[in-house]
Amino acid sequence: MHGRFAPSPTAALHLGNLRTAVVAWLLARRTGRGFRLRIEDLDATRVAAAGEVSRLQLADLAAIGLDFDGEVVWQSARLDAYAAAVAGLDTYECFCTRREIAEAASAPNGDGYRPYPGTCLRLPARQRAVLAATRRPALRVRAEGATSTVRDLWAGEVTGTVDDFVLVRNDGVPAYNLAVVVDDLAMDVDQVCRGDDLLSSSPRQAWLAGRLGGEPPGYAHVPLALNRDGERLAKRDGAVSLADLAPHGWTPGQVLGLLAASLGLCEPGEPVTPGLLLDRFDPLRLPREPWVVDPTDYSEAEANSRSTT
Repeated sequence: MHGRFAPSPTAALHLGNLRTAVVAWLLARRTGRGFRLRIEDLDATRVAAAGEVSRLQLADLAAIGLDFDGEVVWQSARLDAYAAAVAGLDTYECFCTRREIAEAASAPNGDGYRPYPGTCLRLPARQRAVLAATRRPALRVRAEGATSTVRDLWAGEVTGTVDDFVLVRNDGVPAYNLAVVVDDLAMDVDQVCRGDDLLSSSPRQAWLAGRLGGEPPGYAHVPLALNRDGERLAKRDGAVSLADLAPHGWTPGQVLGLLAASLGLCEPGEPVTPGLLLDRFDPLRLPREPWVVDPTDYSEAEANSRSTT
């Protein structure tokens, strides 16, 4: 049994990413599980510096004291596993563009996902042949309007309708919803702790786990870190990563303390270690509201006034 943390190498880990990693590590260790690390690099070819970003992400996690069990898993090395999983599922080709889906589908879920209305499932053969001459198809799973219920540690039972979601994109890259399920089953992950923007994707991922012959994991979705405008924290918000904060006098240990204080696990400025936080950790007492981050608060003067760990 394992928990996991699975960043994408698209940018440096910001405070929200690191906070989620800390909660995932604490939850796994508190419940006697191993803790695995997976790099979700299927889109890495779109990021020129993906290799360097991955190296920095691993270094940042180590700097705040998080350890992992087993080897790092790279999704780009598991294409055969995804292809084998798809081969055992009931699928069909889809030629719809994003715009066509947006115009035909219902409103997006909390993660921005628009349920697919089944257009290509009912497409006449002649029209399918015409589209195939000009468009590369994606591959969708046939779910037939199934419903799926998951249990989240904090949100409770969450039920969703499973649409015919994409398994393989039209560029041939395995889709997120396929890859994470295949990987979690292969890595013996039975506890998924991640940002709560992904909560609405859990029912369809749990359903797919069952279709692949596995058991869905338990879920724990952490409230996001937001900027002052109520939007998801991002690199553009300023001093939000370890590298950004270092010139202002922040050590990785101090950043860990900042994250811990936001979780109610220590007082502001109190020196902490992952081991100390583990002794104090009670998942049912964590804040259930988003953490609002204002990087302008993290001035050099404030950092230097804190204790060094």
